[in-house]
Amino acid sequence: MKTHLDCIPCFFKQALEASKLAGAGKHQQKKILDKVCRAVLKFSLNLAPPHMGRKIYKIVINETKNKDPFYAVKQKSNNLALKLYPKLKRKIVHSRDRIFTAVELAIAGNIIDFGVKNSYKVEEELQEFLKGNFNVHSKHSREVFSYQDFKRDLKKAKLILYLGDNAGEVVFDKLLIEEIKRAWPNKEVVYAVKKSPIINDALEEDAYFCGLDKYAEIISSGSDAPGTFLSLCSANFKKLCKKADMIISKGQGNFESLSGENVSIYFLFKAKCPMVAKEVGCCLSDVVLKHQLKDG
Repeated sequence: MKTHLDCIPCFFKQALEASKLAGAGKHQQKKILDKVCRAVLKFSLNLAPPHMGRKIYKIVINETKNKDPFYAVKQKSNNLALKLYPKLKRKIVHSRDRIFTAVELAIAGNIIDFGVKNSYKVEEELQEFLKGNFNVHSKHSREVFSYQDFKRDLKKAKLILYLGDNAGEVVFDKLLIEEIKRAWPNKEVVYAVKKSPIINDALEEDAYFCGLDKYAEIISSGSDAPGTFLSLCSANFKKLCKKADMIISKGQGNFESLSGENVSIYFLFKAKCPMVAKEVGCCLSDVVLKHQLKDG
């Protein structure tokens, strides 16, 4: 996905929020925004937005010397999600189609995203979802919510590569992976996270803290961007992408960076940005389960 002009104000908003979380004072915040401004001037709109996100957080980290500005936020997200886990599990157990409900919950977990909309009251959003107040207009479009294709490919796949997104959201991914392993115990699932701190994206320590290692092998993709650019990933991860029978990708950042790549992949996320919604062909706040097919 290419960058739109509408993305540019978001770049500055992210930079300001990250600098505040990193402990920067007003003078230092202005210095960071000045550097981001110079980076934006040189930034090509032909690149995906997470490329700029990567630059922004490098500027913030270099200026503040805070290597993980979102550390406390990630811890809070993990603990909040683990607190909700029993209630979420009961929702799956009492559903007619456990895989479908687990998919729905995995996408609901994508609410935990401080990079796109920092003002989100995450706990309130999740509680609203649990009451049933979640936009699902896209389910009526197979192009945007390809559940039957997803379940068909899930049954056939022996090796599944699951690309994680945010801390906290890992617990919601665990619910889906648990259901996959419950239905098909012999399937191999590999869960990939970022190699180093970037916004509130999950790291290996988050996946282990949330207990995902009981159901999947946890690896680093090698990427330090708020998305998954294959050019930035490790050789091992790229080999795994080719070897996997099915790739499940969580979050907008992964969609922005991997849409258009010649890779067969299922994107799961909540459309929180008008530009992403336009790209997908859905409404803002819709749930998305989009299948991208590999050419040839």
